[in-house]
Amino acid sequence: MNWDTTYILSQIFTIITYILLGVTYYAKDRNKVLVLSFLSLIANGIAYIFLNAWTGLAMCIVALIRNIIFLVDEKKNGVKDKNNKTDIIILVILYIILIISTIFTYEGALSLLSVFATALYTFSVWQKKTNIYKLLGIPIGVLWILYNIYIMSVFGIILETILLICSLTGYLLDIKKK
Repeated sequence: MNWDTTYILSQIFTIITYILLGVTYYAKDRNKVLVLSFLSLIANGIAYIFLNAWTGLAMCIVALIRNIIFLVDEKKNGVKDKNNKTDIIILVILYIILIISTIFTYEGALSLLSVFATALYTFSVWQKKTNIYKLLGIPIGVLWILYNIYIMSVFGIILETILLICSLTGYLLDIKKK
């Protein structure tokens, strides 16, 4: 691993990504959360550009599309307790976009770690049960850590490990309450 200017910039944008993600947990209204999430994905995409991690960049784009679709659907139809036929169609469309972007950016078997993480995360935010979201946060975190190892993003590994610990703790606390 060469700590040249490009790599250092990738790590700066990785840190910005996780700072913005962290701030979303303290934002009071949904619009702020969404804006911070979009900015986080953009910063993450820039980091992936610097790392030449094209599948990771594609997954950021898929995530941006996913968030826009979910936001538009929620504004149009309101927040729902259960998924309906339209929700299933949306999920299928998102997975088709994910598969197509993977075909164009495939960089080897290990690049699929980011694809699987994005697919799991998309499902976790698509469905309506927070306990499933929290449970899936564990394998999602592991997949992102492994992907960050693959692309050699030191701060990605460190900060994703912290998120994994938070996800695991949140899930265990949820189980303890029940």
